Amino acid sequence: MSTLIVPPHVPSVAEDSEQLHKAFEGWGTNEHLIISILAHRNAGQRRAIRHAYAETYGKDLLKDLDKELSSDFERLVLLWTLDPPERDAVLTDEATKKWTKSNQVLVEIACTRPSKGLILVREAYHSRFKRSLEEDVAYHTTGDFRKLLLPLVSSYRYEGDEVNLRLAKSEAKILHEKIKGKHYSDDDVIRIVATRSKAQVNATLNEYKNEFGSDIIKDLEHDDDNEFLPILKATFECLVYPENYFEKVLREAINKRGTDEGALTRIVATRAEVDLKIIKDLYHKRNSVPLHRAIVKDTHGDYEKMLVALIGEDDA
Repeated sequence: MSTLIVPPHVPSVAEDSEQLHKAFEGWGTNEHLIISILAHRNAGQRRAIRHAYAETYGKDLLKDLDKELSSDFERLVLLWTLDPPERDAVLTDEATKKWTKSNQVLVEIACTRPSKGLILVREAYHSRFKRSLEEDVAYHTTGDFRKLLLPLVSSYRYEGDEVNLRLAKSEAKILHEKIKGKHYSDDDVIRIVATRSKAQVNATLNEYKNEFGSDIIKDLEHDDDNEFLPILKATFECLVYPENYFEKVLREAINKRGTDEGALTRIVATRAEVDLKIIKDLYHKRNSVPLHRAIVKDTHGDYEKMLVALIGEDDA
């Protein structure tokens, strides 16, 4: 469920683009006007505004935003204004170039986007960077991480609800044997997480718990010395429990000694039109604090106002 609030009567695209142009005129930028428009338009409306802005003023709205804004507020507005596949292409490019073994952004995008959405991300990556996402992932990662990440970003999963319970039972047994033996990057483990539908993986994890009496996520926490485990665990979480995963990322971003604005910005910008309402409710339930209050406490200025607007709490 989305947290985006679009007014019942939206001004014309021409009027929105004119108002944004006015926000850049004069000595100072009118950040309030920018927030009032962009934080309350859906992806299609934002795309139309960018087109109208370019047609009317001969300029790229993103470049003008980049020139006029700064810091975390600039980053949030730019990511939000991009089309979702463009945004994911930018995020995957950054994650690939700055890749570390603890970076889970590639898993996050590969495993939480619909199959057709992931194809659009790869197409946007082609168009924007003149390279394939697959070749960059293969180039910048190594070992077991490459073995997992390359098929994940290349996957095209079945999106239906049908599951094969016999297959779920047999693959639950395979997963249990491999995890028990600490063969975390075994070919069969990679094959299951990289090719099976999300519904099938969920059925397999249910069979795993029924048959062996433990949650696979818990079993993957028992080997603290294996640096591959966190990314494998994140893969299962993103495939089957995405809202839980995103709530945890938000909680860790806010509770850090010094807010992790990068993670906070990424989750709000990418989930506001998808399932941020569920994530927000889950955050409140698990932390006994509404998400908007936690954000207001840890951020400030126009960055705070934009975040609060995107999570549907303008009056916070």
